[in-house]
Amino acid sequence: MSSQPILLDVRALAKSVPGPRQLFRSLDLHVGAGELVAIIGESGVGKSTLLNIFAGLDDADAGSVAIDGIVLGTLDEASRTRLRRERIGFVFQAFHILPYLTLLQNVALPLALVSPDAVAAEARARAMLAAVGLGDRGEGYARDLSGGELQRVAIARALVHRPALILADEPTGNLDPDTAARVLALFAAAVRDNGAAGVMVTHSDATAAVADRVLTLGADGLTERRGR
Repeated sequence: MSSQPILLDVRALAKSVPGPRQLFRSLDLHVGAGELVAIIGESGVGKSTLLNIFAGLDDADAGSVAIDGIVLGTLDEASRTRLRRERIGFVFQAFHILPYLTLLQNVALPLALVSPDAVAAEARARAMLAAVGLGDRGEGYARDLSGGELQRVAIARALVHRPALILADEPTGNLDPDTAARVLALFAAAVRDNGAAGVMVTHSDATAAVADRVLTLGADGLTERRGR
């Protein structure tokens, strides 16, 4: 585990789904600043549900989640929404790049939601697009991009507001191997360079290999597979 400050602190988490079926219980996870953790497991074990709990989009049956010292369970829905806007970046499997906005507007959106300074938001968004190699594409639209380029836009959007926690759901699920390798290297570097806590879920050993720690999700929680 990282010696840096803990930005994601998860304790004794439990979650069941209708059936009833226990997805996991007694799940603990602590992720430090600049650390990237991969959670691996087959489809249906609860990886996406776990990310949604970390983001405050779903509730656990028991346990607690704290992001940068803020316990999600102490917040009302409005406060959770504000926390997500300010402290969480989410790279969705399906990208969720808004087709009616330019790429620049998509990347600037998290800043537009928390700051009235449109000039600063645009400048920061342009810098992030440049950082992911798309500095000359800001005025374009999602229809003009490949899957790998869309994923880079999604990463830029997740990082633009310098969140404490970055979550990624199967970040290479739709990418060819070469593009996947480039996207993963970019994502890992961005987490470390920005001092964020990064968590990605995947079923792929190759995807997980870029992480500092690899954990397997099962009914009894998380089991360490590898750590640096």
